[in-house]
Amino acid sequence: MRTSAFVYPWDVNGDPKAPARLAALGVGQVTLAAAYHSTRALTPRHPRHRVVTAEHAAVLYPVAEGRWAGRVPRPYPAGDWAPGDAYGEAATALAEAGLEVHSWVVLAHNSRLGAEHPHTSVVNAYGDRYPWAPCIAQPATRAYLTDLAAEAAVRPGARGTELESLGWYGLAHLHAHDKTGGVGLGDAGQYLMSLCFCPDCRAGYGAQGLDADELAAAVREALEPVWRGAPSDGGWAGVEKLLGEPKATATRAWRDGTARSLQEQVVAAVRAAAPGGFQVLLHADPVSYHCGANAGVDPAHILSVADGVVVPCTGGAGALTPFAARARDGAVLAANLTVVSGMGGSPGTLATDARRALDLGASELRLYHAGLASDADLTVVGEALRGL
Repeated sequence: MRTSAFVYPWDVNGDPKAPARLAALGVGQVTLAAAYHSTRALTPRHPRHRVVTAEHAAVLYPVAEGRWAGRVPRPYPAGDWAPGDAYGEAATALAEAGLEVHSWVVLAHNSRLGAEHPHTSVVNAYGDRYPWAPCIAQPATRAYLTDLAAEAAVRPGARGTELESLGWYGLAHLHAHDKTGGVGLGDAGQYLMSLCFCPDCRAGYGAQGLDADELAAAVREALEPVWRGAPSDGGWAGVEKLLGEPKATATRAWRDGTARSLQEQVVAAVRAAAPGGFQVLLHADPVSYHCGANAGVDPAHILSVADGVVVPCTGGAGALTPFAARARDGAVLAANLTVVSGMGGSPGTLATDARRALDLGASELRLYHAGLASDADLTVVGEALRGL
């Protein structure tokens, strides 16, 4: 059973002990960030620093100017948190320690892009823009994401890639000093607040037989009781209750089709750029209308496109079941388990959680995140892996 741990280049570069420490943990693979969003991260064991602040979404290797000259959007180079070819330096050190390296690529999640080019962002029914969420319906954004994926995924020495945020991003976002939890939007409210009304999406709704202005007004009307405290849960049935079944179905048809075609386009571009045997996985949620880092997908569709999926399983592995029911032979179903106790993970139950995930169809494990975990957490993780 293959087990991989997520790491950042700054967890490795400048710490000569890091590769051997990761290998001793008992993993055979690392999933190393090559393109990543802004973050503030602890580095508990690094000899030179304890906190790294990645100020904006960036590629962690030298930008290929020949590909991007004159284009908008385009990737941003990293600052001093990942200078030069930070990814390549870390990948080389990890490979020399006997670890197989796969790239980790974050796509439709980029706050700097939205701040500098507001027209690229998702805009909700009230006219509010979400700068962290590039709209994946816009042709220029789709071209940018496709080329970014191919370039960032297929780095020298990488044996595969894991593509995060390859789908719609919406309201939910781990934003600095977030103050959006005052009203319980629930699953249905989150969906309505994540519907995009940029010009391309407005045209897309029109192709589904909807008038975009009338749809936006209907969304605002549907949300009024929610702002006053009415519940908006109930999954997709809750969306249909708030918006009405015909409008709900039409919006989902537009968004599902847009995400599916982008996923097909991006995976094809990565395969075209990669050597034979290169593995392409998506971080995925089996509910297609969900937004976020784990993109909502149709399990049967995505398993016909990619080599497999990485599925969030912290707190329960039930999300594996829809994928397992539709998996072809050889498809990778990787259970992603948080092992940082300070971030809600449970390293002490890793062995139990892993076995439960395997019983539900997982073929591999992912550990989030070896660079962020304390020494105590990593000790428990190593003991659990040796016992599996």
